[in-house]
Amino acid sequence: MREDYGKVRRVQRRLATLTAPRHRTPYRQESFTDGGAPIPVRIFQPRERRRDDVLLFFHGGGWVTGDIVSYTSACTTMADLTGCVVASVDYRLAPEHPFPAGLEDCYRVANALLRDPHRAGIENAGKIVLVGDSAGGNLVAAVSLLLKERGQRGADRQILLYPVTHWDHDPQTSPFASVHHHGEGYRLTNTEVEDYFELYVPDPGQRRDPRVAPLMATDLSGQPRTLVITAERDLLCDEGEAYGHALEEAGNAVRVHRVDGALHGFIVLPRFSRYLREAYEVIDAFLEDEPADGGRQRPREPS
Repeated sequence: MREDYGKVRRVQRRLATLTAPRHRTPYRQESFTDGGAPIPVRIFQPRERRRDDVLLFFHGGGWVTGDIVSYTSACTTMADLTGCVVASVDYRLAPEHPFPAGLEDCYRVANALLRDPHRAGIENAGKIVLVGDSAGGNLVAAVSLLLKERGQRGADRQILLYPVTHWDHDPQTSPFASVHHHGEGYRLTNTEVEDYFELYVPDPGQRRDPRVAPLMATDLSGQPRTLVITAERDLLCDEGEAYGHALEEAGNAVRVHRVDGALHGFIVLPRFSRYLREAYEVIDAFLEDEPADGGRQRPREPS
């Protein structure tokens, strides 16, 4: 990944072009400045709008790959299956822009929309829900921590999809069993995650910063109501669930749901995928504030 991230980006964009919706243009593009460099944001409209909530989405890709182009299909699906407007942020990527550049971009857009949900020209904009997958889930958690730290209004809800929450993914030293059990031979490997960290946070001493590893935060109180969705066969499974536990222990309302059999990155799968469908059933219940299991679900031991 350290050598080929440029190639990966190009392939992702080509694939996005091939899978783009052909019968409609599901988005329009906005630009946020707020005194800094412009940050592109794509606004996706659902086929049928059922909620006023706006899902502010931070894409995955290890802080190095992925963008609003390669996530167009996933964001179209998210908008259609939730009935919400989705605003996807094209934050700066490492290694050209290492930590904290991408995080600050996400923070700027989140802070602007939380102050004024109509800022992006969305009609009847309601509450802002922060959503992110993988590295994007990490950015959601970090943005929520920053909003509180800086005395800004936070989101009411956040959805973390198989997020990165810890700094150590070496199977020899990691405290998480899923890193040992699922770090090789699956969708995401230990080596790949370590490469991403080297590109995103070149200084190893910064990797324990809560803005990089939210599980290292000493104060997790006052965070949004949270849904954490993990994938069973993902090396990040245990740390995502551990973050949900830590939030709950700090007094926050949390639900954690593990998608059995799923691999890392399933949110970009086609709509007929049972893993994707299961995740959106849980997300739909969370947005309706009616937990599908009648209460909070505790993380389970990895299989």
